[in-house]
Amino acid sequence: MSTDNSPNKIIITAPDDLSLGKQVDYEFEYNPSLLQGVPRSLSRDTLNLTGAELPFSGIDTWTGYELSWLNLKGKPNVAILECHVPITSENLIESKSFKLYLNSFNQTKFRSAEDVQKVLQKDLSACAGEPVNVNLILPKQFTELQFKEFEGTLLDELDVDIETYSPTTQYLFTSKDDKKVKETLVSHLLKSNCLITSQPDWASIQIKYEGKAIEHEGLLKYLISFRQHNEFHEQCVERIYNDIMFHCKPDKLTVCARYTRRGGLDINPFRSNYEAPYANHRQARQ
Repeated sequence: MSTDNSPNKIIITAPDDLSLGKQVDYEFEYNPSLLQGVPRSLSRDTLNLTGAELPFSGIDTWTGYELSWLNLKGKPNVAILECHVPITSENLIESKSFKLYLNSFNQTKFRSAEDVQKVLQKDLSACAGEPVNVNLILPKQFTELQFKEFEGTLLDELDVDIETYSPTTQYLFTSKDDKKVKETLVSHLLKSNCLITSQPDWASIQIKYEGKAIEHEGLLKYLISFRQHNEFHEQCVERIYNDIMFHCKPDKLTVCARYTRRGGLDINPFRSNYEAPYANHRQARQ
């Protein structure tokens, strides 16, 4: 069972050698050693996801809005970074180290955007422990970018009493009849905190499933109960997926969250047992 019904029972610890939460000097010339990985096993062990195969597939999509470098004449270039980290990788990429690493490009000369892309892909793959796909969106492509919000039934207007702000799975249950449904549910009220610094992480979340109907009010209360929970973005989404699957037992399930950016980076985890990851469409809050 992944989550105790009592508040404050989920304890996840992170490696002591992370730069997150510590004062650091910013470096402006290329330094791949700034990247730090966090073993995915830290959270998956608490979810009993220790087998060879995961019960879901998916991707962690990052968008970086503060990527810049110099051309060989010293002229700055900018781009939006998009990278996809496979969820089978040994490590997730720690976000502050990612930010520091991207800063190290600011005063570094590269021959072309293609060279920058190749360096990013090599370094991020080494950090994750598995190949990471990297794409650079150049300024001439900015007009092609589109906003797209999650579609589905919005839970946030439900009038619910909230008493718990630590993940509480007792709120997750299905209707008493055996009627099967297929629905998509959306909330913009997901908030958790950084595992180390306790800074707030804000997200919109979409849950698509097929199976016995999940009680909407209980699901909303469950999502809100993450409000004082400390865990990384990717770990929270896997916890939500695992808890819904364990307590509601849908036949099919997708959980996708889009977090607001911090330090010029947003993280968008996707987990599903039947769908391929969605395209990376930025939302209004991002």
